[in-house]
Amino acid sequence: MRKYKIGVIGCGYWGPNLIRNFLQSPSVKQVACHDINAERLERMKVLFPSAETYSSYDKFMQSDVDAVAVATPVSFHYQIAKDALEHGKHVLIEKPITKTSKEALELIRLAEKNGKQLMVDHTYEYSPSVRKIRELVEKGELGNIFNISVVRVNLGLFQKDVDVIWDLVPHDISIFRFVLNKEPFSVRAFAESHILPGKYDTAYVLIKYPDNITAHLQISWLNPKKIREMTIIGNKKMLVYDDVNASEKIKIYDKSVDIGNNKEPIHTYYEKGGAFQFLYRSGDIHIPKLDEKEPLKGACDHFIDCIESGKKPLTDGYSGYKVMLVLEAIQESLNRNGDEVLLK
Repeated sequence: MRKYKIGVIGCGYWGPNLIRNFLQSPSVKQVACHDINAERLERMKVLFPSAETYSSYDKFMQSDVDAVAVATPVSFHYQIAKDALEHGKHVLIEKPITKTSKEALELIRLAEKNGKQLMVDHTYEYSPSVRKIRELVEKGELGNIFNISVVRVNLGLFQKDVDVIWDLVPHDISIFRFVLNKEPFSVRAFAESHILPGKYDTAYVLIKYPDNITAHLQISWLNPKKIREMTIIGNKKMLVYDDVNASEKIKIYDKSVDIGNNKEPIHTYYEKGGAFQFLYRSGDIHIPKLDEKEPLKGACDHFIDCIESGKKPLTDGYSGYKVMLVLEAIQESLNRNGDEVLLK
């Protein structure tokens, strides 16, 4: 089996995690990294003595790396990915893929033209927890999905070139696509700026999906507690996914409510003055056993496997593009004071 040389651009917050995971892969022979900050490169030499470091961007791009992982601020994603693809390298990009859907499409076409892989690190799709949720939904364990509510809050981290929506919401949009296997048809959003004028730090988003499914998101950089919680309501069971809980990330509640005393359609029964008898069921709580594999390791391994096999990545360029369309619709709703915006 061939071994690859992987390059990582951006050695700040996320870059070191990528370097660590690629170094642990048996399919990687060498990792190289580039950053414009000399102190960061020196730190990489200490943390990862076997990694090559490049202070020159041009020399990095002209080097013999087979693939490039982009872990820079979003405003640099498009140009770096474009340069890498034009230099004949496969590309993995941190979310969101680019600043605009137009840029994302250009990268997709360039990757297809050059026969190279373009993948977005929608990390949660490689999480054992999210994969378990998808399995439960596909098997109908929860029944018909009514609603998904998300609370994703923390104190910071404030980003230089994106607001809280572009920083956090891509996670949940990608999770919804993966779990529901549906595309949304409309969004509404409200947001506020408290710390930096013009940069949203708190937001509320409503996303509508086919089959009368709605998703509500509360996101914030201004909260004393770190909360990463998703609740999925089905007509058979309910599920809570707590990503902060190390040992019990998923809890399945055998709870539901139904109308049990009428045989006619609900609207007909109601118009005749019928009195509903609500049946509440409350059963056991089940906590499934999950694999302990780090989601980012799953993403890195999948990227290398796709390079080797030529198969389409789970979170390919089109996945990043679809998430971008929702983000742009959310931005349009904000620009229109919370009006509902239909996705094209």
